[in-house]
Amino acid sequence: MDGFKKFLLRGNIVEFAVAIVIGLAFAAVVGAFVDAFITPLVGLLLGSAGDFRGKYFEVSDTRFPIGAFIGELLTFVVTAAAVYFFVVKPVGRAMERFRSEPDADPPVRECAECLSMIPAAARRCSFCTSVQAA
Repeated sequence: MDGFKKFLLRGNIVEFAVAIVIGLAFAAVVGAFVDAFITPLVGLLLGSAGDFRGKYFEVSDTRFPIGAFIGELLTFVVTAAAVYFFVVKPVGRAMERFRSEPDADPPVRECAECLSMIPAAARRCSFCTSVQAA
């Protein structure tokens, strides 16, 4: 029982649980926004009287709810755009700004003989073994 308790109280498990709860709440807010504003606007643009989620077409007595699908697709697109522009982009900019480690790629230069890319500090080309000028 002690091992299970340690597992549950590890930082990354708790952070993951919090992220899921916040993600679900965010998805609910975006879904409500789409239902309240986007769906009626798209419905008006398509000539429907407001909400188009009830629209469907039938093929041999089988109902295909195309309006519900389009509504869920809109919810997905708006959620993905909101996550990208309000989470991914700002976090990426912050990570770039506060990055403390140097670039992982060492500086390179072109070999004078074979034109391969070699480390800038190399004295011989690793491809053609020609001596490089310092």
